[in-house]
Amino acid sequence: LRMFLYHLTLQRATSIYSCIHGNFTGTKQQEVVVSRGKILEILKIDQNTGKIIQLCSTEVFGTIRSLIPFRLTGGSKDYIVVGSDSGKITILEYNTQKNTFDRVHMEIFGKSGCRRIVPGQYLAVDPKGRAVMISAIEKQKLVYIMNRDEQARLTISSPLEAHKASTIVFDTCGVDVGFENPTFACLELDYEEADQDPSGEAAHIAQQTLTYYELDLGLNHVVRKYSEPLEDHANILISVPGGNEGPSGVLICSENYITYKNFGDQPDIRCPIPRRRNDLDDPERGMLFVCTATHKTKSMFFFLAQTEQGDIFKITLEVDEDAVTEIKLKYFDTAPVCSAMCVLKTGFLFLASEYGNHYLYQIAHLGEDDDEPEFSSAMPLDEGETFFFQPRALKNLVLVDEMESLAPILHCNITDLNNEDTPQLYTVCGRGPRSTLRVLRHGLEVCEMAVSDLPGSPNAVWTVRRSIHEEYDSYIIVSFVNATLVLSIGETVEEVTDSGFLGTTPTLSCSSIGNDALLQIYPDGIRHIRSDRRINEWKTPGKKYIVKCAVNQRQVVIALTGGELVYFEMDQTGQLNEYTERKDMNSEVICMALPRVPQGEQRARFLAVGLADDTVRIISLDTSDCLSPLSTQALPARPESLCIVEMGQQDESSTNTSTMFLNIGLSIGVLLRTVMDSVTGELSDTRTRYLGTRAVKLFRIPVQGADAVLAISSRTWLSYFYQSRFHLSPLSYDTLEYACGFSSEQCVQGIVAISTNTLRILALEKLGAVFNQQSMALKYTPRKFVLDEDSSNMIVIETDHNTFTENSKSQRKQQQAEDMVESADDDQRAEAARMAEQFLAEDLPEETFSSPKAGTGMWASQIRILNPTKSETLEIIKFEQNEAAFSICLCQFNNSPIPGATYVIVGTTKDLSLAPRQCTGGYLYTYQLVDEGCHMELVHKTPVDDVPAALCAFQGRLLVGVGKLLRIYDLGKKKLLRKCENKHIPNFIVGIKVTGNRILVSDNQESIHFVKYKPGENALVAFADDTFPRWVTQATMLDYHTAAVADKFGNVAVLRLSQDANENIEEDPTGNKAIWDRGLLNGASQKLEMVSMFHVGDTVSFIDLASLIPGGAEALVYTTLSGSIGMFVPFKSREDIDFFQHLEMHMRNESPPLCGRDHLSYRSSYIPVKGVIDGDLCEQFNSLDQPKRKTIADELEKGISEVSKKLEDMRTSTAF
Repeated sequence: LRMFLYHLTLQRATSIYSCIHGNFTGTKQQEVVVSRGKILEILKIDQNTGKIIQLCSTEVFGTIRSLIPFRLTGGSKDYIVVGSDSGKITILEYNTQKNTFDRVHMEIFGKSGCRRIVPGQYLAVDPKGRAVMISAIEKQKLVYIMNRDEQARLTISSPLEAHKASTIVFDTCGVDVGFENPTFACLELDYEEADQDPSGEAAHIAQQTLTYYELDLGLNHVVRKYSEPLEDHANILISVPGGNEGPSGVLICSENYITYKNFGDQPDIRCPIPRRRNDLDDPERGMLFVCTATHKTKSMFFFLAQTEQGDIFKITLEVDEDAVTEIKLKYFDTAPVCSAMCVLKTGFLFLASEYGNHYLYQIAHLGEDDDEPEFSSAMPLDEGETFFFQPRALKNLVLVDEMESLAPILHCNITDLNNEDTPQLYTVCGRGPRSTLRVLRHGLEVCEMAVSDLPGSPNAVWTVRRSIHEEYDSYIIVSFVNATLVLSIGETVEEVTDSGFLGTTPTLSCSSIGNDALLQIYPDGIRHIRSDRRINEWKTPGKKYIVKCAVNQRQVVIALTGGELVYFEMDQTGQLNEYTERKDMNSEVICMALPRVPQGEQRARFLAVGLADDTVRIISLDTSDCLSPLSTQALPARPESLCIVEMGQQDESSTNTSTMFLNIGLSIGVLLRTVMDSVTGELSDTRTRYLGTRAVKLFRIPVQGADAVLAISSRTWLSYFYQSRFHLSPLSYDTLEYACGFSSEQCVQGIVAISTNTLRILALEKLGAVFNQQSMALKYTPRKFVLDEDSSNMIVIETDHNTFTENSKSQRKQQQAEDMVESADDDQRAEAARMAEQFLAEDLPEETFSSPKAGTGMWASQIRILNPTKSETLEIIKFEQNEAAFSICLCQFNNSPIPGATYVIVGTTKDLSLAPRQCTGGYLYTYQLVDEGCHMELVHKTPVDDVPAALCAFQGRLLVGVGKLLRIYDLGKKKLLRKCENKHIPNFIVGIKVTGNRILVSDNQESIHFVKYKPGENALVAFADDTFPRWVTQATMLDYHTAAVADKFGNVAVLRLSQDANENIEEDPTGNKAIWDRGLLNGASQKLEMVSMFHVGDTVSFIDLASLIPGGAEALVYTTLSGSIGMFVPFKSREDIDFFQHLEMHMRNESPPLCGRDHLSYRSSYIPVKGVIDGDLCEQFNSLDQPKRKTIADELEKGISEVSKKLEDMRTSTAF
């Protein structure tokens, strides 16, 4: 049977490549739309709390190259124009009813893929909403005219061409010309002459031009209106508001300068970009703006522009009678370097960071009244001179929220260091001083609001409101073994005795009932506390007492000893009346549940009762057949707890599509979720999930205005409906025993819970998150790490290019300070000395202000030992300037003088330049782990002649990839001793993995090589390789014959040795033939077969076999540079393969990707997809319209719920 894999994404990409803002929902509020590579997402910013809320996230199965908002003249809603790799321009609209992106138009204009001459890289719109220009990097530009039809729907014209051959485009923007013919400005470079000049002189003097294209609406074609050469090399164009709102024209951001240009008599206004005072950067290095945002109101406008160091400047224009007289720049604040930023009308600034977390700031001041110097183009300066400013901590911006981002994940390890049952993912992420080690746990982050000790051991807790009109809870009631404690909720929480509750008995249930009454059920009776403090009591008959109860707003059911049910219902006057008959269940009642009373009805129709005979019975409470049984469900074990909730879509259009679910917690730690028919009470479509080792207790709690179920076992889980799908996630928190919903002014939607003998108030904020993160800062970019299993400590190598080490930095600072004093005149010496002292004392945090750029070929590196569970660094070993660590491994040598000692081998390179790759040599540092793995001692260092990029322990010795040589080293007294070498790897070894005698060697361009070590001849023989050149980033062994390979273009392949090849190796293990018989391809004599192939769409940085849930099967887990985590799960049966293959085929037809890229061709971007079914596409089945789901399910000859159940089982069997 051929191997088939099922691809699943566990965590979607977290990096943001572009973001736009606008009124996409059609309300007055502005939203932000972000592109995460192949994912389109819309975010809402809550004006009251300042929190970022994700509204909708859609996988487009294609690459989003550019985004721009677009609004027709006089419209109130913004559309989203998307340039993608589909060769089509797509216009999307956000549908608030369905919470999806709807495609309004899709026009084909070229081939698919990110090609140089296929438009899609740049988008520009006419500010008045009449036309859109979509451009390629080279040659092609197309203009589409937008309009409305009679029904006020958006229409799009045929494309109008504005092509120019041999022209490279750097940026485009729409010029605000009011209602004259729409005009677009482009930064272009004509390379025709440079192409034909062999001397290279023409290329050296080639000038960029600013070119205007005008769309003549009368003649319906595009004219190349005007072009002028630029002095400086530019990278960004900013459109300046025109018409009644401003002077029109464009701002050109170029190296070291920003320039304003416009038509007519307007002279060019040019202003240098200010630099930091006493900057450690190379002063010859040019300064660029990398990211800009425009904010305009009816009365004013300004621009924010960020430099590549992270400094944000506020740019304003001085206008005199429609002519711009000067550009003014003012230092605003410093934030991490962004790929995009948006200024919202509500005063928020959203920054999408290039690497690491994204930030939302509130603009507290516009920086107008402070003492910060303002720089102007009118100030006299010599050519090449610039202004200087002093960076400082935030002053105009206030951080209000942070979006966690893992991008880029550089290395990962999946293991359970904390003995939590479920393994954690230890990832190293980020770049430079913003790098982090993050421990990812599957679960929701819990925010602890309050913890207080309780007297004795409580066994239950409830919250009640005095009246249904009250916004917040009034009391917290805590039950003990022989007493009940009542706490009132106000500014503080304190005990009260006049609430009407009986305090001398344990309590079974407390709740609000009717409009303004309270109810307490205790073993001896029921206490009904009316709003006027009158108390009605009902006592149990004879020697019986109440064992279980269920209550909603109008009904009460109690179970007496012996399994007798008594039913009460509230009448119009607020009086509780007992139903004349009682029901004997013939078995002990273990748990009961009532649903909420449906809106506009008198009573809930059903009661669910869990009995000791391992069944759940549904009993009618309807007046016509009260207390008669309706249906029964047999269970695999004794039910511990029941909870009935309505969950699902509650649309704003008041069409309620929610479903009633009966949740059953079993004594064996399993949760069952069963659909309950709201008319007949029939049970169907049961889903099962193992939660933990303890019996499952269930509690209904409110989450974001809807009901959710909290399931408490050895871990606490939350089952909730969010963004059109069900989630069942554990809470990353201590074990709880009992819980209830909680609402107060400080915590509007929280949970009050008991854990051992404490009362805790908790809040859940990041719903929908798959992992929660514990983060620890690192100094340089982490390259790799290893885990010492004995001590559970991690050893990380951190290396940065273009960076100073701490020593070089302090020497450079000292030198600059001395120069400052020396260059001052005698009378200013004292002042200069004071300034130099101040300069030496200042220490700006590099994670915000970025580290100084040292220049190419300058490296800084260090080794860090840390304890990941406590997030503490145990030791740091620093390398000298220009020595960079690239590889690390743990090894136990057979000939070690200390038996069982663990050695850490670190491969470093001296004076490495990247293109072309050259270095003056490398070293293998051998350290011994001491002090139980908390420190390292240097044993010796071994020089090598190229970059040692791969290390691996092998049979008590060390395998090293030095450049393209594969070597075996052994431990010597003064250095490592070379024992064996293979010279047949073609380019550069980037990875080594070992299984038994077999070695898997990855080459950076030529895929993988199977190598066998032959001890008899002391030879390393490459006996099999690949027929396909793969630029390998990661590879791992799946079994003795099979390997998984990931390349830098985002493809994952599984390669296997053919059956006969295996036999040949066993028969002729010498591989002698392979030494002289190097076939025509100059490779090994045997070739690997490709078993499966899949395009992930992102560069894979780690891939390995791992099990992510307790008892789950092993799967192939990978992480990527954009922060996503996914897995490939092997199918176990032929029928599953058939089912999912057909489902995938129907999904391709019924739900083609949003931006028009064909799903099959996307997954086959480089090599045709083989042996992999895309679970991400299959899972979109649940978000389709009902008729489409019905059609697909009928084609598959299954019910809709069966298809959904299959999809859920496929995910939960190996992941979450």
